[in-house]
Amino acid sequence: MCVTCGCSDDSETTITNPQTGEKIEMKTQNHQPHSHTHTLADGTVVTHSHQHTSTVPKTETKGSEIHAKIHGNTIELEQAILGKNNLIAAQNRGWFKGRNILALNLVSSPGSGKTTLLTRTINDLKSKLTFSVIEGDQETVNDAEKIRSTGCNVVQINTGTGCHLEAAMVERGCEELNPPLNSIVMIENVGNLVCPALFDLGEQAKVAILSVTEGEDKPIKYPHMFRASQVMILTKIDLLPYVQFDVQRCLDYARQVNPKMQIFQVSASTGEGLETWYNWLESQSQQL
Repeated sequence: MCVTCGCSDDSETTITNPQTGEKIEMKTQNHQPHSHTHTLADGTVVTHSHQHTSTVPKTETKGSEIHAKIHGNTIELEQAILGKNNLIAAQNRGWFKGRNILALNLVSSPGSGKTTLLTRTINDLKSKLTFSVIEGDQETVNDAEKIRSTGCNVVQINTGTGCHLEAAMVERGCEELNPPLNSIVMIENVGNLVCPALFDLGEQAKVAILSVTEGEDKPIKYPHMFRASQVMILTKIDLLPYVQFDVQRCLDYARQVNPKMQIFQVSASTGEGLETWYNWLESQSQQL
């Protein structure tokens, strides 16, 4: 369950391997609810039920809040929900490190150009670097098919109502992909600048992608995402003559939120600025 919106509470996640056509379902197993009755100091009787899952405790329900207040406990919701995710993320990170794999988590709003940039990057560098891709979307395998057209191995993870990928999904995706040693795994997250900031997938770095067709104030409107990202790529700069976008203001906002963030300005259509992004990728893969 997402600690921000509860989006994946009842969702079903599917993993599709376009190379084999195999489709796998990942389900959360729910237990039957059970009830509690409490008598408060003023004589009021409160009855409420809990419905727990085998993967993540559901501590957001009003009944649970009442339960916590009655027993005088403080529940740290984020710790409860993210705890298991972080354990699996740590396992993923060790798995990547043991195989000299550079894993990057690409995050952005919908329509920023993540897939276009990714396909251009793979096509331009596939003679030098080996890529595998985990695609995240709520529905369809459209983006996975675009990646597959480059000759790159890819799996599609569909989250249903979920608005982000989680570490367990990436773990299962890597089992399906089996990326080779000394390679790069690109994780294209679901388009969302909120929830993916909270979920560690085991990646070496988050790469926030922002297009000039969006507002230049995105870094200060969604500071948690840009603070969590080591890299920002400003895309579609070929459109700057046609849109109202203050590049310098955007860069200032980004550095205000994260002074250590590395920033690239690129156009996947014209190729402008891509060389610096490619050099960074190659240098990061060589440092493993």
